[in-house]
Amino acid sequence: MKDVVWALVMSSTQARILKGIAKGAAGDGPELALHAEHKDLREIISDKPGRSFSSVGPGRSAMAYASDPAKDAKRAFVDEAVTVLHQHFVKRDFTHLAIFAAPEMLGLLRDGLPPDLQHAVIVEMPKNLLHETPHDLRRIVTEHVFTRG
Repeated sequence: MKDVVWALVMSSTQARILKGIAKGAAGDGPELALHAEHKDLREIISDKPGRSFSSVGPGRSAMAYASDPAKDAKRAFVDEAVTVLHQHFVKRDFTHLAIFAAPEMLGLLRDGLPPDLQHAVIVEMPKNLLHETPHDLRRIVTEHVFTRG
């Protein structure tokens, strides 16, 4: 199979998967777009975690959240993006992956990628490029993919 490069460009709320990154290719190309389900932090924590009875003596106390709800939402979005990528990777739609993500998301991606997809990664850049136009985004990604040393 010929080498086929895809790129994941991701922030905490949206992701674009650029298909068929090729040296010298110009213009816009096919891509997949994912969007995180938007929830305001107040919505996430609107349900109080509850109260518990003291194991020693009278009284009750507030229970703390078991985890960070905002980070859990980011992790869920990473899991969604990784699932989509892995499905395409297993079908051999691409052989190499370049990742451009906001620093916190890049860390979550590293933790969430299955081993076979980890081995396919050829570029990692801790930068959010989602503000770029589709044409400029593909140009920037292509430059980074083909100038790696």
